[in-house]
Amino acid sequence: MRPAARQGFEALASCAVPDQMLGERLSTYLKDAKGAFSDNTERAIRSDVEIFADWCEARGLSVLPARTDALVAYIDAMAKVRAPATVRRYVFSIATVHKAVGLHNPLKRTGVKLALQRMHRKKGRRQEQVQGLTWPLRERMIEACGERLIDDRNRALLAVAYDTLLRRSELVALEVSDLLAEVDGSGTVLVQRGKTDPNGEGALLYLAPDTLRLVKAWLSRSGLSRGRLFRSIRKSGQLGARLDDSQVPRIFKGMAKAAGLGDDVVEGLSGHSARVGATQDMIASGIELPAILQAGRWKSTSMVYRYGERLLAKRSGAAKLAELQQRS
Repeated sequence: MRPAARQGFEALASCAVPDQMLGERLSTYLKDAKGAFSDNTERAIRSDVEIFADWCEARGLSVLPARTDALVAYIDAMAKVRAPATVRRYVFSIATVHKAVGLHNPLKRTGVKLALQRMHRKKGRRQEQVQGLTWPLRERMIEACGERLIDDRNRALLAVAYDTLLRRSELVALEVSDLLAEVDGSGTVLVQRGKTDPNGEGALLYLAPDTLRLVKAWLSRSGLSRGRLFRSIRKSGQLGARLDDSQVPRIFKGMAKAAGLGDDVVEGLSGHSARVGATQDMIASGIELPAILQAGRWKSTSMVYRYGERLLAKRSGAAKLAELQQRS
């Protein structure tokens, strides 16, 4: 394995860039950009460019600048083993690094555009939908939890995820001080920063009374009064400083297994499942689109339609016409 993959993204500046000036530009950019992106974005770009650099090194090709024919061959090769969305992310990451050092954006090259179009024509652009963690699943998973400290955390984690539609990185970033109990038994939680709010304007989201009770039970038993709301828990019962967002889908899958849900449901769960499931439940309940957009902090309807496409199909003009015609 080449040094860049072992030492991290920064090693690209010295070992994967043949031009010394470009290497210096990349080093400067990496220092200046530190903290400007979310941790997940930084990890994705680092991993994606390292994969491309490994592929290039094996063929004696330059990473920066990348030749058009090399990128075309890379896209064709990755399209055979990766989902279209993953390949698009790879190319976006490569383009990000090129633009960072003042090179021409490879996404604007005709050959690259055609390679992506070829991939989409062959495999389509549709992304596989994750399993929605809807209300019935939420209830079964919460009820199946035991009486351990970790069960208290998991109940609260799932309940908050469902009510707030938070992404997993936003969920684990919540602080105890972000919670506020209301006189009617409900609560709110302040999301200080999110994927669509990189500047930290913040958003207040609703917590139902039953969710707030689960959160209070977790806080009371864990003794937490400050810092991160959700923490890792060692086998000894000792709390960690934080919970890594990669653990969220594992927690959901573990809860689903304990609840006796089928393997297809368990494997379909992800850190996004509560967000998808809550959206599907809102659509099924007839909640209006503006309220759904506000709950999920979406600026467009595309994700709502994607999450609820099966439910919305049953409300389409064709479905209503079939009902009027009393077809069966």
